[in-house]
Amino acid sequence: MSSLYRIGQIVPSSNVTMETEIPAMLTARQAIRPERFTFHSARMRMKTVRKDELAAMDAESDRCAVELSDARVDVLGYACLVAIMSMGLGYHRESEARLARKTLENDAPAPVVTSAGALVDGLKVMGAKRIAIVAPYMRPLTELVVDYIRAEGFEVQDWRALEIPDNLDVARHDPNNLPDIVRGMNLDGVDVVVLSACVQMPSLPVVPRVEAETGKPVLTAAIATTYAMLKALKLEPVVPGAGALLSGAY
Repeated sequence: MSSLYRIGQIVPSSNVTMETEIPAMLTARQAIRPERFTFHSARMRMKTVRKDELAAMDAESDRCAVELSDARVDVLGYACLVAIMSMGLGYHRESEARLARKTLENDAPAPVVTSAGALVDGLKVMGAKRIAIVAPYMRPLTELVVDYIRAEGFEVQDWRALEIPDNLDVARHDPNNLPDIVRGMNLDGVDVVVLSACVQMPSLPVVPRVEAETGKPVLTAAIATTYAMLKALKLEPVVPGAGALLSGAY
């Protein structure tokens, strides 16, 4: 008999990718493992990826955690990396602890992962020291993300800011553009390529291609979040076709 798990996602109101890529990965996993998943979201208002709008959005995350715990979800994922990283160094730890406390206060305790914390932890699991990053954000926000990741102990050798201000336009970015962007980056000595430091920028379809072209493991915020959710559920973190971290090698 298979077990059913409810996946809760705290999502920016304009995000449409988190609710496609994470279910796609966990659905693919269902072909090789017995566990089954359903997906449930609560939304925080955000349209333009600006620091002030991100901070206002983050303030709504407590409400979302309580709403999802009403549904007795088994794990919660906070689906906005830049919102967390723009709130100050190490903020993912504070956010995860606070949101988990909200579920506990609602008598429905559930572990909480953030895409920001998941990316950092995923890089550590992979033993990465030197990385390259592609992000859709405007340059100042991308610099905040790079600084945040450096503060967690990684060397960021090269990075690209695609400078897409509107969050819906981020979702429209063609993932088939990503391999060409990576070809223009300096990957000498890089341990891991972060193909999308954003759960709104689609990247899943081209992860195997970029791994094959570069000969390097590829990680995305969505892949890292999926790994973190499976670990929080105490399930084997394997998903076919979703890059090195979910290959079973770790």
